[in-house]
Amino acid sequence: MRTTTTTHPDRPRPHPAVRRARLATVTSAALLSLAAAATLPAQAAAPTPAAAAAATATTAPHLDRKALRASLEAFHEAGMYGAYSSVREGSQQWRGAAGVADIDTGRPVGPDFEHRIGSITKTFTSVAVLQQVARGRIDLDAPIGEYLPELVPGERGRKVTVRMLLNHTSGIADYIVPAFPGILTDPQKALDDNRFRKTAPEELVRLGLAAEPAAPRGTHAYANTNYIIAGLLLKKVTGQDPEAYITKNVIRRAGLRHTYFPRSARISGPHAKMYESFYGTIEPARDYSVYDMSWAGTAGAMVSTTTDLNDFYRRLLTGKLLGAAELREMKTTVPAYEPEPGQEVALRYGLGLYTLKMPSGGWYWGHDGGVFGAGTWALSTEDGHRQAAIGYNLMKYERFDDTGKPLPNPIGQALSTYMDEAVSGGTPPKRSLGASPVPDRLLAPERLRR
Repeated sequence: MRTTTTTHPDRPRPHPAVRRARLATVTSAALLSLAAAATLPAQAAAPTPAAAAAATATTAPHLDRKALRASLEAFHEAGMYGAYSSVREGSQQWRGAAGVADIDTGRPVGPDFEHRIGSITKTFTSVAVLQQVARGRIDLDAPIGEYLPELVPGERGRKVTVRMLLNHTSGIADYIVPAFPGILTDPQKALDDNRFRKTAPEELVRLGLAAEPAAPRGTHAYANTNYIIAGLLLKKVTGQDPEAYITKNVIRRAGLRHTYFPRSARISGPHAKMYESFYGTIEPARDYSVYDMSWAGTAGAMVSTTTDLNDFYRRLLTGKLLGAAELREMKTTVPAYEPEPGQEVALRYGLGLYTLKMPSGGWYWGHDGGVFGAGTWALSTEDGHRQAAIGYNLMKYERFDDTGKPLPNPIGQALSTYMDEAVSGGTPPKRSLGASPVPDRLLAPERLRR
């Protein structure tokens, strides 16, 4: 299923002063809050892991291909340029695509397109670290300074544990803003200037350690720096390049055929152009499908397909990639944000894996990811029986008012509706566009989505 017609945006470019003011407002609001899923419905109390497992272990209905096709088409019609998805239920599989890969030529997207998966890379990196935990080479509760004293010196080296890196409670800041000078004042120039720049992981860590943390140590605050350090930890204990180790021991072990760390700025297989809007400050949205991904490394550089991602999460959650003890550690979570009074925490982060409550009520395991122009979301039932993954090629399409509050957005609403239906097998309830159920962590401007 494909939709092959669209129109190129033809919007007037705002005056630079207006763009700077808008970007400053959006960024300031986002920097004040990394709250995830804060707009999800309030419930009584966050379930225990056992209760969450029981809620998602029930047998879901068979694949409704017609409904999935219509829902994915609705995501495109809401304004997304192109999207491709794969849904699995037991031995059944559905793959679909809607929209265009190139807004100038109208080239359609395909269901098997390769795609930059951003922070879903973190799940792969965490699996690799936990494999070394199982072999006794890494202790989750040991200070990182015991392994990398020169990289993370001083108090941080003594107080930040490996576990804190993997669940983002280290109190170490993200490196994204300092790694892209000028990105808060002129995003397009910053992205263009750094398209082919190669950055060493040690430099990314230095930038993260020098930046102001978003939260104190012990509180969840998502930061790419944590997973760049995790990659260097792998290098230290295995003696191998971390990307090569992950490829051999995670990607190949999972039997994935179209998942890899790119060797150049280009994606090797069939793929879509990837358009970045940066909250309306880059107009029209600009293609960044060709980009050197050394800035993301073991935190977010990988390429995959939605079918491969479903295979990966099924094998992970059914114990094919880690032992029971390590998988249990991976699924030990912390709250991903501070809820409003009377609300539950609807997103809890483990070790490179989170559990999320969708609007229709089910809890699912997985991760999301985004880079400049490309977004991905993969979810699975805890028993591994059903998975859904989606990739799409327009990023930071959200808009904000003058106070930094998100405006009603049909694209985000359609994305959440599609994923809720795809992973649950049911029909999500109708919701107002005034409160997008897409987790805020998928939207936060300052993180620029890995």
